[in-house]
Amino acid sequence: MRTFRRSRIRAAAAAAVTLALGCTALAALPSTAGAAAAGGLVVQYRTSASGATADQSEPWLKVRNTGSASVPLSDVKVRYYFKGDSAAAAYRFACSWAVKGCANITGTFKTLPNPTATADRYLEIAFTSGAGSLAPGADTGDMQLRFHRADWQPLGQSDDYSFGAGRSTYGDWPRITAQVGAVTAWGEAPEGNGPTDPTDPPTDPPADGPRLFDDFDYSGHTDPRIAANGWSVRSNSGGPGVPGAVWAPENVTFTSQSGNSVMNLETSTAGTGATTVQTEILTQSMKFRNGTYAARVKFSDAPRSGPDGDHLVQTFFTINDLKAPMADDYAEYDFEYLPNGGWGEPANILYTTSWETYRPDPWEAVNQHSEARQSYAGWHDLVVTIDDSAITYYVDGQLFGTHGAAYLPERPMSINFNQWLIDLAGQSSTTPRSYDQQVDYVLHVKDQVLSPAQVSALVSGYRAAGTTFQDTVPTA
Repeated sequence: MRTFRRSRIRAAAAAAVTLALGCTALAALPSTAGAAAAGGLVVQYRTSASGATADQSEPWLKVRNTGSASVPLSDVKVRYYFKGDSAAAAYRFACSWAVKGCANITGTFKTLPNPTATADRYLEIAFTSGAGSLAPGADTGDMQLRFHRADWQPLGQSDDYSFGAGRSTYGDWPRITAQVGAVTAWGEAPEGNGPTDPTDPPTDPPADGPRLFDDFDYSGHTDPRIAANGWSVRSNSGGPGVPGAVWAPENVTFTSQSGNSVMNLETSTAGTGATTVQTEILTQSMKFRNGTYAARVKFSDAPRSGPDGDHLVQTFFTINDLKAPMADDYAEYDFEYLPNGGWGEPANILYTTSWETYRPDPWEAVNQHSEARQSYAGWHDLVVTIDDSAITYYVDGQLFGTHGAAYLPERPMSINFNQWLIDLAGQSSTTPRSYDQQVDYVLHVKDQVLSPAQVSALVSGYRAAGTTFQDTVPTA
């Protein structure tokens, strides 16, 4: 975590590959009749931005129920597949108008586990419970959706798998997929990528190897076992966050919930730097590199007390030190939840970001990130795996993003949790308010890539055995 306002890099746009969807391409599409019969849903598509490049892509969609039973739209996910303009290009989703109401439609950008020449990510459209259900024979009506590059540079769409330049009116479009729960209901994903996320490996715990597990079973921030177990509760001044803020060890506390000890990080402010108190706990040693990192974290959308609206960051991350501007051995891998927006975002958003390096002044950064604009209030299982080819993020067992080999770590890192304020622009009140971020456990398994199911099984094993702490990871 650094003191500057986050920015995403702008890389040169990838050269567009022109794919004219003529008769040959259309003939290669899967049978629409077969897809409809198999799943009971049909996705219809048109575009109002048909150029090879455009200020924004405009996939307008309808979802129609061709089955004999009603389908709750909250169980439906629709995926539009496209090729990013560059590895670091970021995108923003918007809903211009929808019969079901834009407030009931969400859009999340995710990366494909098996990139192809025409797709390395997708826009996943989901629905809240307020969207209701689709009766047999009914459709959603118009969903006039769009997305654009975060830097508002023109985007190339002629090489996008789901794009149809000639689709000026609605028609069945199998290059967009739909699923109901875990069942593929419509369409065909790019080669090697199913509409469902990859099946988890077996859930048996992995073979013994170097591990860190901490159930955070401590009496308070002065418990001598915290330092003995390799943690440091931060008290030194400095960034990130509001200038003049302090980092308070006493605001890191421990309580029992449902039989487990839970760590609480409290951050508070009364609208000035001098009244802002932030919290952080981190490992004293930078000895963690490849393998699996996992934590169960409770994010909060609202303060425990006082007025809401502060630009808060709630985190779980690994990091090492930047030895020089743009040093190529820097590494950082973040889960960052902003319940009230910040960094130019107007509302809640979850980022996962893999960092190669950066320069603070003048600002330059090399990173890749995934994002989801929705509330993540409540408990979530966060997993990130690092091997010799990729960094992969999961939230609640679902693939959230896969980042490339260019962002792999060259040196070991520490493990960190913190909660801090980006600035004081989100809430101008001088009424005191405080926010909580809670952590149930943390796990690292050195040099082994575990599935989320394997993580859960391993943690359950520790708790069944009454083990609250283990650290067999050697010092780097």
